[in-house]
Amino acid sequence: MTIERKIREHLHEEAQTMECPPAISKRIEQSYSHYLQRKRSEITIKKRLIGGLVAAAILIPTAAFAAPVVIDMLTRAPMTSEQVKLDEAGKATLEKLYGAIPETQSFEIINASYLGDPNDSTKKVQLSIVLQEKGGTGKKITLHTNGITDEIQDLTQENWEPKEKPLITLPDQEIKGKVDQLIDKLYGNIKDYEVAMEQMDNPDQKTFILNYTKKGSVGEGYQVFVQGNSISLALVDFEPSNAEVEGYFSRDGKPDYYADNFINDEKLFALLKMSPTELKEELAKGKSVVEVAASKNISKQQVIDVIARTQAEGQLQDGKNKVTISDDLLKQTMKEIEPKVVHVIEHKTETEWK
Repeated sequence: MTIERKIREHLHEEAQTMECPPAISKRIEQSYSHYLQRKRSEITIKKRLIGGLVAAAILIPTAAFAAPVVIDMLTRAPMTSEQVKLDEAGKATLEKLYGAIPETQSFEIINASYLGDPNDSTKKVQLSIVLQEKGGTGKKITLHTNGITDEIQDLTQENWEPKEKPLITLPDQEIKGKVDQLIDKLYGNIKDYEVAMEQMDNPDQKTFILNYTKKGSVGEGYQVFVQGNSISLALVDFEPSNAEVEGYFSRDGKPDYYADNFINDEKLFALLKMSPTELKEELAKGKSVVEVAASKNISKQQVIDVIARTQAEGQLQDGKNKVTISDDLLKQTMKEIEPKVVHVIEHKTETEWK
């Protein structure tokens, strides 16, 4: 453990027993306000967050008093349908949805909320909207929008197929066609993406995962889960890895970098007591990460927990400016990431990402 990390952890521990002076609380609030205003002027955000959960990175002059205040400032508050229609991000989201899927114009907003500053409803980090056909039993769609860029980060479309013939019962290519159509309607240029489709090892319910990667990029694209009668779509943008070892798996004779974002985890290497190179050599023999772990008497759940925690912390923090994450928020994020982790650690190199 580095001295910087020791100091940071000590300060966070001390912060829990300290009472934050009003003057410092005010400075923190001002820093947060300046942060949001600055971000609103930016056109794009470099790193998108998976699962619809986002957290602001806050520049604070006095670190010891930061954690308790930050957690209080970022909360989720309900919104009425009228508030959504009057909100800047809300209007932008609905316009995009109505333009892409015109029939949703007749849907009712049955639930909505925002993540942000409870003392200032204009400062929204994320907006969530749920719409459903009138009557409450038909088609339903849930969206999460970045409150700063107005970009739809992820959505879940439910019950678009008849109950007697749900989506998951359709042929694979027909399922892919419907996902292609949804992405093209919302974001366009589906021809610019390559897709890998694979059925997950889920004994409880048939599930497909589709990874769309923009041609020429390392990991920019979309990740989609198809289960039951629903499609869950999220934007992803895995930044190039700085790790010495890459391409743990391959596709069509070429390195497939999708899994690298999950496997290049120092805590995973420590758990397995292996170097990245040693792990890659074992995977090249046709083993999965789960099988490698089992050979060392390490359970699948242990592997999941280590990787999911790293991924969750990465989503809720921005790498440079750390914020304290509540246990509940961390556990919730880990739970949402877990299916993606399972998909990677159960994969074998002789099996293509179909």
